[in-house]
Amino acid sequence: MHRVSRTSSRRPGLHRVGPAALLTVLLTATLAAAGCRDAPTAPTTIRIATGSPTAVYYAFGQSLAAILNRELPNVRASVVITAASAENVQLVGSGAAELGFTQADVLPTSTAESPTVEAIARVYDDQLHLVTTGGGPVRTVADLQGRRVSVGASGSGTEITATRLLEVARLGGDEVRRERLGLDESVAALRSGRIDAFFFSGGLPVRGIEELAWRSATRIVDLSEWTEPLRSRYGQVYVSRDIPRSVYGVDAVTTVANPNYLIVRANLPERLVREVTRLLMERRAELAAAHPAAGRMSPRSAIVTAPLPLHPGAAAWYRAAKP
Repeated sequence: MHRVSRTSSRRPGLHRVGPAALLTVLLTATLAAAGCRDAPTAPTTIRIATGSPTAVYYAFGQSLAAILNRELPNVRASVVITAASAENVQLVGSGAAELGFTQADVLPTSTAESPTVEAIARVYDDQLHLVTTGGGPVRTVADLQGRRVSVGASGSGTEITATRLLEVARLGGDEVRRERLGLDESVAALRSGRIDAFFFSGGLPVRGIEELAWRSATRIVDLSEWTEPLRSRYGQVYVSRDIPRSVYGVDAVTTVANPNYLIVRANLPERLVREVTRLLMERRAELAAAHPAAGRMSPRSAIVTAPLPLHPGAAAWYRAAKP
């Protein structure tokens, strides 16, 4: 009968590890596993593409960023100063920003043209301002012929809307000496006499225009006759809206308006976008304190975002809220 060795079933090398060493190995492994479980996750970055520091997008975006930072754990929200609408759509679509504001007339007419961008809400209407000096010769759009006019910064929604208006007014091409200046630069250029007028599209009131009207005689030109030509050529987003005397302390006019949307990168997590939508709607009073235009939002009007679809996270919140 053969005798079986007692050591033949041992694992190779295990007999060389003493009790103290084995305890150390087990403790190290346990602590490492616990450390992996407790390691903090990286904060979620939300960059909000806005516009000029003296315009509505920036004030709205700053307030929204403060709310997100305060109420969403592990979120780091900040604003990005941009030329506004057209640049904002590009930044969100390319992944260089997570949220952004844009006019409706800047958006592609088909969602197939911009599959990476969706909507969170229609937030308010932009109104196109044609601003000139109170005693100057510009009283109608026709008076712009041959004059120096800022049509908005390159990459802005203002540039798109103003260019379209000049086209339907038969002032395209070289009929107007165009400058492409942002709001702050336009105000400074008008005050110094370097331009005769400027366009700017924004929600009421636009702080830069408000400050200009406080400091010097200012006129806002009536644009009511151009709403229908714009609708006929470029689509139904354009409507007529009043700018009352109470806004800037100048004569009341009627101008061209089109909706503004808060847009989002399409691949953002549904749960995150749902929370952003909730805070956007539930903190309207706080947002309105930053700028009155934000107070004009409502869940009922917010869901009208054609041609963009609502992000699934936003759509889920509106369904639950039943606006």
